[in-house]
Amino acid sequence: MRALSIGATGMEAQQLNVEVISNNIANLSTTGFKRSRAEFQDLLYQNLRSVGSASSDTGTILPSGLQVGLGVKPAATYRINGQGNLTVTNNPLDVAINGNGFLQVQLPDGTTSYTRAGSLQLNQTGQLVTADGYQIIPSLTVPTTATAITINASGQVLATISGQTNQQTLGQLTLASFINPTGLDAIGNNLLKETQASGSPITGNPQTNQFGSLVQGSLETSNVDIVSEITNLITAQRAYEMNSKVINTADQMLSTANQMKT
Repeated sequence: MRALSIGATGMEAQQLNVEVISNNIANLSTTGFKRSRAEFQDLLYQNLRSVGSASSDTGTILPSGLQVGLGVKPAATYRINGQGNLTVTNNPLDVAINGNGFLQVQLPDGTTSYTRAGSLQLNQTGQLVTADGYQIIPSLTVPTTATAITINASGQVLATISGQTNQQTLGQLTLASFINPTGLDAIGNNLLKETQASGSPITGNPQTNQFGSLVQGSLETSNVDIVSEITNLITAQRAYEMNSKVINTADQMLSTANQMKT
């Protein structure tokens, strides 16, 4: 009976759905996190009577066929890159991106990754780095004599130097964007990497062209909507239960058929 295997594919699909939802909920407080949703596709169909085939010698055709679906399969986990809320931290090294774009991060192997998490810090040489100590691209160094740091909306980094009246320009933060940001590969630690699906990065200054602005002293929160996730979780649980009932029903039908044979 096909219902047993069909129900099993449904249970496996909803198990993955719950795992995706649980990851969203677990990252409710993760800076710059973008929620995901599971996408599914129906499996191949078994054609018992093909639609459009001849039904008689006189040339009549079947207006509808007889197809039996074989279940469901996971197709993708789609990342939804909607804007998260901005929360004020009053930390001068915290930077939120309001709009499109990613900060560029240099990994230890020399490759570039991308992030929306703007919780920056200074390393032992005064360079702007992530929480893991990875350098921000382009590299910016804050002098030890600086008493205050200003990062304006267009990405200019300025420092107030002890004994000087005018602020000193330290450099320019740039952002990267992709034609398909969903195609970026999540590698953990709030980092994403370029893939063929994402396309090549386009870099530029904040507040220019398609890029958003920077907000100093703030962080972008996760874009997870807890009410929506709980609703999706309940729906997935009910779908899982219904698929298990399908398997139980198919098992009872097989048991009845076996009893009739004996």
